[in-house]
Amino acid sequence: MARKVLITGAGGFIGGFIVEEALSRGYEVWAAVRHSTSREYLTDKRIHFIELDFTDASKLSKALQSATRESGKWDYIVHNLGATKCTNFADFNKINYEYLKLLVETLQNLDIVPDRFLMMSSMSVLGTGDEKSYAPFTANNIPMPCTKYGVSKLKAETFLQTQPGFPYIIFRPTGVYGPREKDYYLMIKSIAKGFDFSVGFRRQLLTFIYVKDLTKAVFDALESGINQKCYLIADEQPYTQKQFREIVKQELGKKFVIPITAPLWTVKIVCAISEKIAVMRMKPSTLNPDKYKILRQRNWTCDTSEARKDFGFATHYPLQKGLHEAIEWYKSHNML
Repeated sequence: MARKVLITGAGGFIGGFIVEEALSRGYEVWAAVRHSTSREYLTDKRIHFIELDFTDASKLSKALQSATRESGKWDYIVHNLGATKCTNFADFNKINYEYLKLLVETLQNLDIVPDRFLMMSSMSVLGTGDEKSYAPFTANNIPMPCTKYGVSKLKAETFLQTQPGFPYIIFRPTGVYGPREKDYYLMIKSIAKGFDFSVGFRRQLLTFIYVKDLTKAVFDALESGINQKCYLIADEQPYTQKQFREIVKQELGKKFVIPITAPLWTVKIVCAISEKIAVMRMKPSTLNPDKYKILRQRNWTCDTSEARKDFGFATHYPLQKGLHEAIEWYKSHNML
């Protein structure tokens, strides 16, 4: 009998690829969506859809109970639901922490706790790293988030870690890129137009993880039998903005790209103004004080040895290969 997996946030960028990886492994896949969720990349007829309302405890309980009444509980749950852009901390807290808390408590009350529950968190829970010797983050670093987003994710992590016997796994990926992703796409689009914008003049080391490497790691971890651990997930090879630009430039066949470096103080002002406009419009902005703190961070290197040791984590998409595949997808969809 096929193992069952429930994936929340299935309609998002990462969620869609988690669904694809689960299907490729022969799982019975349940995609948790809202009524308004786009199903553009969830067209496989094998997918079971379930609408979960995280704003209503009663509706959530009934939906979960109904879905498991006949065929039993899910073997695994991947909680990929979350918000990376909000106009205030209350929204971050509600979506990234309170929704997870409600889901876990409902699973416990209904006695349908899965064999393993993987939460997609973020490196942002760790805060600012070593910007003198550029020592990498490790799985043992004490979380000290410096953004509202990071704080909300840490609250969710802490809740899981304080549930006695709860079979959690926490992933803290670095920057995730690939086809259908929107933020790195904006950087690629800018380079395609001949300009590459970076922030700050001090040395900055970036790390990335291709979405297919991330989703493979999700199921390798779930299937390994590990419980109650946190992992950093990244291609350990650090890159500079120049190296990123040169790869994109090569993939696009561009001869000339003008690099433009903005001082941190100007970016801080732009992000503050952008947030005020976003609040007035009641619509989250890509540029905001949280984003400024991320942009100014100089060291994103990390040590993934715990993941390698526990479930054989390995990446198959170095940045050149991953960007090639992503850029080809953007081209095929007339986005470049």
